Amino acid sequence: MATISDTIEKFIKDLMSNEKKIQIQRNELANLFSCVPSQINYVLTTRFTIERGYLVESKKGGGGYVQIIKIEQDDIDLNNFLNNQIGDRISYRKSKDILEYLREQNIINDREEILILSGLEDKVLSFPNIDLKERVRANILKNIIKALII
Repeated sequence: MATISDTIEKFIKDLMSNEKKIQIQRNELANLFSCVPSQINYVLTTRFTIERGYLVESKKGGGGYVQIIKIEQDDIDLNNFLNNQIGDRISYRKSKDILEYLREQNIINDREEILILSGLEDKVLSFPNIDLKERVRANILKNIIKALII
């Protein structure tokens, strides 16, 4: 006999059968299945993980929603690349090297490289603390690359 978690998981997977990305509202799903929103959170965090081929992002504001992205094998390799090459912090120089590599591999184009670099410069990230600057730069760089590719 299927549990409520199994039913919710199946419902979401059915929604994604022809889509790579969907957006859902937690509260609407909870109402649909007559459960609490934390039950939806449980399903999302246990059944829709990177290891299972999904990326879940929560968006707040404007009613808020959850975006679920089905990750292709190439995307998983990208996530490993980003985590291994960028990690938690990165210098401008290393950012430039990574973007140059991505351009050479035709993953991004010349214009995208220039635009991304302009947002990662030291003068733009004018934090007095170098560690904080490099952490913010790493987060920005990873998110931009994911947004361009996924």
